[in-house]
Amino acid sequence: MEDKPEANSPSEQRLIKLSDLANAAHLRIQQDFAQIDPVIGISRNMRKNGVPADVMTIDCLKSGKRIIVILHDQHPDQLMYKFAFKDQDPAGDFSQLAFAEFNQQVFYDWIKSYFSPAVN
Repeated sequence: MEDKPEANSPSEQRLIKLSDLANAAHLRIQQDFAQIDPVIGISRNMRKNGVPADVMTIDCLKSGKRIIVILHDQHPDQLMYKFAFKDQDPAGDFSQLAFAEFNQQVFYDWIKSYFSPAVN
């Protein structure tokens, strides 16, 4: 069982791009909404358990809200996402978005719209 994709693999490249977009959006959010201060994490636990996917979570500690983003190797042109809560298992289906349509502005808008009402 592979814990981590190879450094130059397509799945690793997508994860790097996702991380770069998240970091850029995070910087903008901190400048525009200092009270939100999201915490971004990457988990490879699914991959360690035999599911070829990586997970990014974006948490708002003040509200307990969480955005979950999944990159699945079997669907390289898509990402799955869900607006959830940190202390609850996500229920229901995840939404999908074409990876090519995902950018820093989408990340920024998600964080702003999902996290900011709870901290205004």
